[in-house]
Amino acid sequence: MMTSLKKTGVYALLIMLCLLAVGPFLWLLSTALKSSDENIFSAIPQLLPQTPTLDNFAEVLKKIPMLRYVANSLIVTGLTVVLNLVFSVLAAYPLARMRFFGQKAMILTVLATMMIPFQVIMVPLYLIVLKMGLVDSNPDLFGPVANGWLGLVLPFAISGFGIFFVQQALVSLPKELEECAMLDGCNSFQILTRVLLPLIGPTLATLAVFTFMSAWGEFLWPSIVQSEPDQFLLPLGLIQLQGTFSANWRLIAAGTILSMLPILAFFLLLQRYFVSGSLGGSVKG
Repeated sequence: MMTSLKKTGVYALLIMLCLLAVGPFLWLLSTALKSSDENIFSAIPQLLPQTPTLDNFAEVLKKIPMLRYVANSLIVTGLTVVLNLVFSVLAAYPLARMRFFGQKAMILTVLATMMIPFQVIMVPLYLIVLKMGLVDSNPDLFGPVANGWLGLVLPFAISGFGIFFVQQALVSLPKELEECAMLDGCNSFQILTRVLLPLIGPTLATLAVFTFMSAWGEFLWPSIVQSEPDQFLLPLGLIQLQGTFSANWRLIAAGTILSMLPILAFFLLLQRYFVSGSLGGSVKG
């Protein structure tokens, strides 16, 4: 009897926590589906719309160039994900599988970078990007469009979290794999690409999901670097739905729902690797 009551209490607590997590998203979807005749700030909140409509989504596509912003975000986010995976693997491999002087100090340095808030390095990072001409208003180098993309991608092309995450996954692999590959005549690069990388595929998929989510929702850095409306990323473009003295929260909710679809699609694409990868790269041994 006590066991049943305990299970019931645990399930009830989990359901409450789930509702707290999912509740804001359900309210966002409800607001996006409400017509202009319904009051979204009523004293008695109504979760279910009285007359559901998709007009808010169509209005968002009319008010702002949503598809252009999505394309810009996909390019910048895609480049960020690819560079993070490549550089994290190249940096983590020697830290995990080789022995050299200062190895532990270097690992601690990588971990230390994870403890520094972005706001601390934001100003010097902007000065570096500005001096290099990697802003969208600079016509030099590769042109304003490419410069704007590089200014958004390069500062986040590698992270301490990515290096540490991949390094822990590589450490967990047995040394015998490398020894067998060396006997077969493989060099270090071939061992990495042909032997080790296929074994840490779930870890790389998990890192790709984390990087995609972080880069897709980034607002602060694009708002500093970008000035041309045609090159805005999606989070920055959604701000145009808000007026100077008022805001149509139905349109903002609809635009936010639309901006979430690529993240959901990317996560569902890599879902089967996500759980095993998030656990596999987090423990040693």
